[in-house]
Amino acid sequence: MIHETRIVPTDNRPHADPSLRFLIGDSRGHWEGDTLVIDTTNFNGRNSFRGSDENLHVVERLSRLDPETLKYEFTVTDPSVWEKSWSGEMNIAKIDGPLFEYACTEGNYGMRNNLSGARADEAAGKTPNGRAALGE
Repeated sequence: MIHETRIVPTDNRPHADPSLRFLIGDSRGHWEGDTLVIDTTNFNGRNSFRGSDENLHVVERLSRLDPETLKYEFTVTDPSVWEKSWSGEMNIAKIDGPLFEYACTEGNYGMRNNLSGARADEAAGKTPNGRAALGE
């Protein structure tokens, strides 16, 4: 989510050897008409997605519904966790305006809120863990 970079080859190469396992799996993409299909296998079992293990298999499909909307679909399979595969989908709307990386940046309101909460605790004589300071 924050620091992972996923490269999805679309040149028809096969998945890595099953003995090679990765935290975010081994992804391969191909086109079915106007839909990008991403097939991900070879998870190492340490991602613990909903209790999954190294048998996790995820297939994602991205399609353009119109010039302003992408449709994202996924199917998750792990026979060691679920009796059958399960799926979900969502539409992703185009936004107007700049995109920012997922990082601490100027205008990061989460950071401002964290710091203002800490300053309020300090003013109330509380330690960083929210407890009253010793002697109070």
